[in-house]
Amino acid sequence: MTAILVTGAAGFIGFHLADRLLRGGATVVGLDNMSAYYDVELKRSRLKALKEHPGFSFAEIDLADAEAMDALFEQHRFELVFNMAAQAGVRYSLQDPRAYVRSNLDGFLNLLECCRHGGVKHLVFASSSSVYGANTKMPFSVHQNVDHPLSLYAATKKANELMAHSYSHLYRLPATGLRFFTVYGPWGRPDMAMYLFTRAILEGRPIDVFNNGEMARDFTYIDDVVEALVRVGERPAQPNPDWNGAAPDPASSTAPYRIYNIGNHAPVKLMDLIASIERATGKQAIKNFLPMQPGDVPSTYADVDDLARDVDFAPRTPIDLGVQKFVDWYRGHYGV
Repeated sequence: MTAILVTGAAGFIGFHLADRLLRGGATVVGLDNMSAYYDVELKRSRLKALKEHPGFSFAEIDLADAEAMDALFEQHRFELVFNMAAQAGVRYSLQDPRAYVRSNLDGFLNLLECCRHGGVKHLVFASSSSVYGANTKMPFSVHQNVDHPLSLYAATKKANELMAHSYSHLYRLPATGLRFFTVYGPWGRPDMAMYLFTRAILEGRPIDVFNNGEMARDFTYIDDVVEALVRVGERPAQPNPDWNGAAPDPASSTAPYRIYNIGNHAPVKLMDLIASIERATGKQAIKNFLPMQPGDVPSTYADVDDLARDVDFAPRTPIDLGVQKFVDWYRGHYGV
């Protein structure tokens, strides 16, 4: 059995994906550079859980290290690659833009080269809802043009889609990009609202509520994301026979290339999210209202019709259920 490569395996989505694949009997090689962007102990805890599976092995490699990447692909014959590794975060891209070029551009190019030369039969890679940028037509559709990113992070994710398409066209590498919409759940990232709000509310500290609470996000529960990933992984991208260069569809191509949204198709207002966390924790939030942050967008809302049509699945976990599961995990993991 050939191993499946999951990059970013110590990260939030990569961890859950690797765990699901391992539980299904797959052999998984996890790759991560163990970046200190957030608490490395949380990453180590995730890895510890993955290492309990006999089919898991781990390589601490940075995608930007071309020699180490080449050596990994010489050691293993990967047919399926899930790229969940990236320098994440919109706000941090204003502080350290070069980190995004190294991980998301240099690193992604190295991965594309390895897939090209390694005979990979399907590359599934993480994009982001942030690529919709200045677009305001809701719900966001993969058939819209996305040429106005509002942060460097978003620009690097758009660039990943373009780079993958060029390799699909030139080398017939099947590539599927997935635009994630605000993923949350157990083992979630400490820099995201769900984690920040839960921790502060439980500790009795104020929470920062940006844009004076006038924000909405298409919060998507991690189990739904993983289900979609697994289904997409089993279905390598195919050329679209109806693609027309005179009216180009951004979501498909004459190359084996596809883009999908993965969102709950049900945007939640920020104040409603806070109320849900208050119910789950049994504590009231102390709110510190602030203006909109640079690079942020007021709302996100995913059109998931293409995903539902092609893999017969769309995320559907209600926010109250997902929040309760996250809070229960948080209490258990940190002994709160």
